[in-house]
Amino acid sequence: MIFVDSSVWIDYFNGNQTPETEKLDSILGASPICIGDIVLTEVLQGFRNDKDFNTAKELLSFLVIVNALNTNIALKSADNFRALRKKGITIRKTIDVIIATYCIENSVPLLHSGKDFIPFHKHLKLANALFSSCA
Repeated sequence: MIFVDSSVWIDYFNGNQTPETEKLDSILGASPICIGDIVLTEVLQGFRNDKDFNTAKELLSFLVIVNALNTNIALKSADNFRALRKKGITIRKTIDVIIATYCIENSVPLLHSGKDFIPFHKHLKLANALFSSCA
């Protein structure tokens, strides 16, 4: 199972070819993929026309949808944010801290194209799905 971040889904739905979207394309239907409830919201709210929105909603509804935030993840997210800040690294988006923490706590590799996740790989052992053998 891998967790796919909104940064990859947005590129995928916009037809942008990146190493991350190519990885996503190679594992769709072949390997288990999950999406966080908050990522689902981020992705779907970006669609401007109803047809594209409904197509994406239908596709994403076939994935495992996880509740990314609970009390344990909230507390661990604060710990992780503070641990990185002590190293001089400030993560810009709270949602990225939550996603990374969910993945770390559940041993789920993350497929993303966001720079804010790099410190989580380097310092907090977040697995990078781009380099894992999920496909």
